[in-house]
Amino acid sequence: MSDEYFYGVTLSSSHQSETWDPEAKAEYPRSNKLLIRTALLGPDAKPDELNVIQVETMCLQDTIKIPVAILKVGETRQARLDIEFPDAPVTFTLTQGSGPVHLIGQHLLGALVEEFEDMEEMEEEMLDEEEGDDSQFKEDENKRKAAGKRKTNEDDDDEEGEPKGKKSKMSNNAKGKAASPKKNAKK
Repeated sequence: MSDEYFYGVTLSSSHQSETWDPEAKAEYPRSNKLLIRTALLGPDAKPDELNVIQVETMCLQDTIKIPVAILKVGETRQARLDIEFPDAPVTFTLTQGSGPVHLIGQHLLGALVEEFEDMEEMEEEMLDEEEGDDSQFKEDENKRKAAGKRKTNEDDDDEEGEPKGKKSKMSNNAKGKAASPKKNAKK
């Protein structure tokens, strides 16, 4: 259904900003998602220099600019981010430091819009079929409940139809007690 591609970009003093915007380059409509997994400080980074990576992207109503990683030689050479960006464009900027900072992740390329429409139709058909299956299940369940009620009513009738004396003798025998000696003596 979707294709997954490696994504990587290096930010440095000579290349401080990079924008991910596959929709601007696409020739046909597909859904895109960017996953940034790690920010990694390159081996050429200067000691005691903070490297701040900022991201600019769309939020619910407006754009947002926020730092996502601060890296420093000797303290933090890498940061696990696991950030998803479902909407383009996304701009990564090295706002402080000279880098190099490598951003590593995946670019998920979804199905064509036409394929999504076909999938929606298939889902509707499946839901209709499931509703039909559920009604059959409910009918079977109601039959089982009715049969269970009939059995319990029949059992109640048998117990109620027996004289109370017999009931008490049966319960005594069930408890391991012997039958009353008077009856045995008469026989």
